[in-house]
Amino acid sequence: MTETETETQGSSPDDADAESCDLCDLPTPAEPIADPDVDGSFCCRGCLEVHRALERTDDGPDESAVRSRLDRPDDEDGPDLDELDGEDAYLSVDGMHCSTCEAFLETSAEREAGVLGATASYATDTIRLVYDPDRVASDDLPDIVSGYGYTAADRSDDDGDVGSDDGLAPLLLGGFFGMMVMVWYVLFLYPTYFGLEPVADFGRYETVFLSANIWVFTSFILFYTGYPILRGAYVSLRARRPNMDLLVATAALGSYGYSAVAILLGEAHIYFDVTVAIVLVVTAGTLYEKSVKRRATGLLSDLTEQQVDEARLESGETVPLEAVEPGDRLLVRPGERVPLDGEIETGSAAVDESLVTGESLPVGKGPGDPVRGGTVVTDAPIVLAVGEDAESTHDRLVSLLWSIQSARPGVQRLADKLATVFVPLVVVLAAGTAATLLATGSSASTALLIGLTVVIVSCPCALGLATPLAIAAGVQNAAERGVVVAAETIFEDAPDVDVVVLDKTGTLTTGRMTVEEIHVADDPRSDAVDTAASDELLRRAGALEALSDHPIAAAITDAAPDSVTTDAASAVEGFERADRGVSGVVDGERVVVGHPEFLSESGQAVPHALVSSIDGARAAGDVPVVVGWGGRARGTVVVGDAPREELDRALSTLSAGRELVVLTGDEGPAAEQFRAIDAVDEVFAGVPPEAKAETVDRLRARGTVAMVGDGSNDAPALAAADVGIAMGGGTKLATDAADAVIVGDDLEAVAEIFDVASSTHRRIRQNLGWAFGYNAVAIPLAIAGLLNPLFAAVAMAASSALVVANSARSM
Repeated sequence: MTETETETQGSSPDDADAESCDLCDLPTPAEPIADPDVDGSFCCRGCLEVHRALERTDDGPDESAVRSRLDRPDDEDGPDLDELDGEDAYLSVDGMHCSTCEAFLETSAEREAGVLGATASYATDTIRLVYDPDRVASDDLPDIVSGYGYTAADRSDDDGDVGSDDGLAPLLLGGFFGMMVMVWYVLFLYPTYFGLEPVADFGRYETVFLSANIWVFTSFILFYTGYPILRGAYVSLRARRPNMDLLVATAALGSYGYSAVAILLGEAHIYFDVTVAIVLVVTAGTLYEKSVKRRATGLLSDLTEQQVDEARLESGETVPLEAVEPGDRLLVRPGERVPLDGEIETGSAAVDESLVTGESLPVGKGPGDPVRGGTVVTDAPIVLAVGEDAESTHDRLVSLLWSIQSARPGVQRLADKLATVFVPLVVVLAAGTAATLLATGSSASTALLIGLTVVIVSCPCALGLATPLAIAAGVQNAAERGVVVAAETIFEDAPDVDVVVLDKTGTLTTGRMTVEEIHVADDPRSDAVDTAASDELLRRAGALEALSDHPIAAAITDAAPDSVTTDAASAVEGFERADRGVSGVVDGERVVVGHPEFLSESGQAVPHALVSSIDGARAAGDVPVVVGWGGRARGTVVVGDAPREELDRALSTLSAGRELVVLTGDEGPAAEQFRAIDAVDEVFAGVPPEAKAETVDRLRARGTVAMVGDGSNDAPALAAADVGIAMGGGTKLATDAADAVIVGDDLEAVAEIFDVASSTHRRIRQNLGWAFGYNAVAIPLAIAGLLNPLFAAVAMAASSALVVANSARSM
């Protein structure tokens, strides 16, 4: 959906005039949607079908339901689907045009048995359904929504690309016919304009043959390739919100109409070439923008794919998730995702909650402890009792992201903002010039020609190219710096950022558990470690941890010699796993690795010399893993998620003129260490994903907000921020929710994004400044009759060339 359409669809009925949709009062297109069997004209297929349905007594949605949705104030929320007792489904829908389409789809879906509620969003081409799986199958939902001109499909199947069209085919076909038009001009018409002989002579059929060919080819270009421009122009005019489409269409239609009349009157000069140039140049310049049109609609796909569809009962039987009742006992094996929120009945395991909380360290869970749906059991099986609501925290993230994305307004192009003043001014000047010439005795041909020249010389190509070409240059420049721009709005929003919100885990830290330090009992000081003793400590610990699935164990295994971890199965005898550690016989001695208390319980005394290293590790937010054999602890392996090496440099650069806020799901020392960094202004700790998005929203009171994150739990906040930036090492969901992705996973590249955005924004303004400055000179010349359409087209092309050159130069 184009920005023009979005603006029009958001206008109120008061903006419509007499020629408006008979259902929703929005402006109708040049050729209103109609049906011979239905009285009235409509703005889109959805309104036609709503009207048709309202006329039926035995079919279609209830009239009061549709109209209540249509008449709902903009600031009034729709029905709360989260309160309904059913399963969620997200469908991509092709064909939605306005709020009437939303209302029709919602009410049509809710009429079906088994559909409890529906909420549609034409901004994201998505409809959310809450349904009863006992009454309707999920595979039947697309068929329920499809029809009446709409096509629906499961979002996880189509990745949000239903009905997508990048506009390349119309441009290629238009370019082919454009070349044919220009061949006729170069060989026959241009020579005669300058008093030369044409290359070939068709005799008395020349005029008819040439005119017919050029007219037909130009018509195809204007009405097929240029259809989006014409549609956007008409809708913007009807909505009384002029944009660049209107100016481009006026110039293209003006030269086309004048040329058509000139042919009929036998005039020698025709200006179809102007129409061809305007349509093709502007269409090519905006093709990039169309390619990112459906970027937002893919946000839900990865969360939907990660949702758990089945659950395993304690007996081992696998059942559909919708069949699970509160209180049911579910078995979750190591490496599996917890299906629903609940409480552990039996078993103990380390649970990775990073997806839903952002906490970097797995959390040990035992009988009686709550577990969240969407988290991952890492090292041991557990049996959980499903909670009263039988819901998943991960599913709530899906709903939250849906709400944020569907409600997030689009950003208006700067050129369109200026066009609201410039376009009416040009049209008034052209019409006024023509009327004045007619009133002073000039011929109709002369008056129309000069009026047309005013419109053509107003440089619609330069204005139309000013934004997309500068953006294309910015995207390329960002790519050279290791940044992929996912949404062009970043070039307008990023230069104005006042607050930068930074996730901790994976953004300020490496996001990977690693061995930070090794302390041996004989000398706990990190700067005086006995190398041989520390190597032996790590070797024995690595042999045991290689047989464990815990993330902390993986860190120790990675730090141990490869030969030890490779032969661990044969080197360790009598391996045992406990709640807070592991043990086994290595080199003929039983070695114990784990929590300090676990070692004490295992008969391994922890000497006082190690206590300070244990306390120091905990104070820094790290995890102390104690290793012992022979009746006493021999040392401590400190494991943690270390800050990035470039952290201080990156934050120092990023803080220039901006407020830095750290936002994390972690609590305690893991978060507190960042309060000591001078560049950080504030730290919010223990913040769950749902609250991250709300925190970002409230920070807008301080100005424009940028969010930098990497995890799926950060996706709602990335979507809620004015500028979302994802680290390249993060999850797919985070990168989909962001406006820019740092491919190299380098935190210093965040500041590079702001530099590129500022340069690009400045270049856009330079392009627009040149275009308007050019018009300030060219339009008066055209009004004075000192230019004709041909020279106006040449001047327009020269102005466009300068815009291209300015956009292409290095930043």
